[in-house]
Amino acid sequence: MGNCVVASIPVLTPAMAGMLMEIWESSVLATHAFLGSQQREALRPLVREALESLTLYTAREGESAPDGFAGVAGEMLHMLFVRPEKRGLGVGRALLRHAVDNGVSRVDVNEHNPQAFAFYQRMGFVVVGRSDRDGQGNPFPLLHLRLGT
Repeated sequence: MGNCVVASIPVLTPAMAGMLMEIWESSVLATHAFLGSQQREALRPLVREALESLTLYTAREGESAPDGFAGVAGEMLHMLFVRPEKRGLGVGRALLRHAVDNGVSRVDVNEHNPQAFAFYQRMGFVVVGRSDRDGQGNPFPLLHLRLGT
């Protein structure tokens, strides 16, 4: 992805929230095979609510719609999602580098999402812990990662 521009979202408009939710859903469908449709539906309002409380960054080429987004709070990356057709083109890498440049050093990743885990490892993150359940108490183990030094 040659001209990937990462920018913060100063005000989350309904239109932008809709675009980010679309990216979230398409990305989850492509990468979270362990989630069923009921689980995805249960997550939808939680993700929408999180968009309101996190610092958000988008990545796009030129003036196109966002190709991906990241949501952070302090040193924690809470979400990073990329349109499936844009995976492998540097969108996630650009978003993560921007987040790290702005203080991010931790992320949790679903153990059942080996592609995301491998991505974070390639980007310098190492496992520092594990939880048997996700943040909603579901039996989806999380790996706690920290940027290696």
